[in-house]
Amino acid sequence: MNLTQELELFPDHTVTQMLFKEVKNAAELRQSAVDGRINGALINPTMLVNPFQVLVAANKAVHLQLIGKMKTRSLNSEIIFNLSPTNNISEAFKRFGTSDGDESVMLVVVHCKNESQLLEDIAAQVDGRQVPVEDDFEKSYSISLEETCGTLLDAVVCRMAIKDVM
Repeated sequence: MNLTQELELFPDHTVTQMLFKEVKNAAELRQSAVDGRINGALINPTMLVNPFQVLVAANKAVHLQLIGKMKTRSLNSEIIFNLSPTNNISEAFKRFGTSDGDESVMLVVVHCKNESQLLEDIAAQVDGRQVPVEDDFEKSYSISLEETCGTLLDAVVCRMAIKDVM
């Protein structure tokens, strides 16, 4: 049910995505993440188009962390920020971060390959039902012109990539 991928450019880093539905403790999870008790990014999955979008954001976050150019305070918050097509950090958290009443949560963990216990410990804190990551991505983007030249995923990833240039 987890989607685990090695970052090609950073082979010491692996990204695991876990999707939960019917979550009853979103507020507690969010507070645990803020307090540093959950070493993962809590994302609102209704804003995601495809798991590749999260992989791009995590890859960029690891790169920025390694070169010392992150715009946020942690790798996990940088992942959430990198999902946004804008440079507004608070807007990124409102749009892509979880809220206290959310019933669906995407948990993204950047880790070393052999840290399966870490993943189990984090997943055990979620009071909800884990589902396959590929399930139920809602298309919440309002992208018009880009869709005529490629897919929605192409347009979303392009907007994420160019936000630092514009």
